Amino acid sequence: MLAGIGGLLFGYDTGVIGGALPLIATDFDWDTPFRKGVITSSLLLGAAVGAFLAGRLSDRLGRKRLIILTAAVFVVGIVGAALSPSAPVLVFFRVIIGLGVGSASVTVPLYIGELAPPSARGALVSLNQLAITLGILSSQLIAYFLTTTGQWRLMIAIAVIPSLVLGLGMLRQPESPAWLVEQEREDEAREILGRVRDRPEDVDAEVAEVQTVAREREGVSALFGPGVRPALIIGIGLAIIQQITGINTVIYYAPTLLESAGLGEHAAIGGTVVVGLINVLLTIVAINLLDRVGRRSLLLGGTIGMIVGLLVLAMSFIGQGDSIDHLHAGVAIAALCVYVGSFAIGLGPGFWLLISEIYPLRVRGSAMSLAGVTNWLVNFLVAISYLSILAAVGRPATFFGLAAITFLSFLFMSARVPETKGRSLSEIEMDLRGGEAGFTTSHGQVTSR
Repeated sequence: MLAGIGGLLFGYDTGVIGGALPLIATDFDWDTPFRKGVITSSLLLGAAVGAFLAGRLSDRLGRKRLIILTAAVFVVGIVGAALSPSAPVLVFFRVIIGLGVGSASVTVPLYIGELAPPSARGALVSLNQLAITLGILSSQLIAYFLTTTGQWRLMIAIAVIPSLVLGLGMLRQPESPAWLVEQEREDEAREILGRVRDRPEDVDAEVAEVQTVAREREGVSALFGPGVRPALIIGIGLAIIQQITGINTVIYYAPTLLESAGLGEHAAIGGTVVVGLINVLLTIVAINLLDRVGRRSLLLGGTIGMIVGLLVLAMSFIGQGDSIDHLHAGVAIAALCVYVGSFAIGLGPGFWLLISEIYPLRVRGSAMSLAGVTNWLVNFLVAISYLSILAAVGRPATFFGLAAITFLSFLFMSARVPETKGRSLSEIEMDLRGGEAGFTTSHGQVTSR
């Protein structure tokens, strides 16, 4: 839960700009679409760089120390942004905040995944996704209550509190046992595992597994070798899919969409809060199901729900003008809730959980970093092009297009993504490499070969 505060900051800092941006644009006289885009997207570019750096740094410094460093970056960026005297200075400090967001997006699920026991790894890693949704919801609630006051600096500054809690709290937390074994500090790793594993024999077995794969540790070039390639394709594919299916365009532009659906400005922000609440509640449902139903089933089922939501959303705008009637507006909002809720059950937690599980230990930090960079760059491209596409082709065509992309994504995941429920990280690695550690039967049980 403490490491998951990194996810809370991830969600809050990406979501708060929705409510703060109109006030910032007016305050600094940057009220043009391009300048607003610069303010918004600067964090996303910083996040791509932060995710890129996080992989190598987590392997060199350790997961725990990098999370502490990330918390310090958050503090510097947030304080600087809140006190910015001009828009260019604000953009600079939003890039700094983005470095923290990108680092947290990679390091937090990596740390939790390596510390958690296999039987509860899905729920524990997905606490990070729950924290992200809570961060987004918190930013939406604060925007709802503070927008009328004009206090955009306070909206940004509030995030310094969880940043300090994260940094100071992590000082007393253990390091990742897998990283300690890599550093040949097995005694420390056994001590930590003894506190978080049910049986003593599990500790020795896990240390031995990690030692086996750690001996094969290679450089970044190994990312593209035949042994890693299946996991790399899955991770990069999921990173792209999570963004091109449109979720962050909905998060960033939900007030604009709801306002165009006939709601007033303040009511549109209130509607966004409802969507954020559904995001949180369905993420809690997913956490309770990931270690029971499995990652793959929720991923595929959630994607089907997203397709349905997008199709209904597209149809609700057919034949409507700039603003639609109350009936179609109600259908559009309901479809939006189905879409976001389905994402929260499947792709939301599924992507971050799976990339913390599928990569070999010898390249895990670098591979998660590559997936994170891809995710943030695609996020940036989708966010910066969404409004232009919407204006060029209209709302029905935009959402029908997203539905088609989501369907193709479903086919990719159905063909490629394995089930990882209840399996050790070393077993997953050996299976993806075609090794002899085990395989998953049709009933989801792991059997020795």
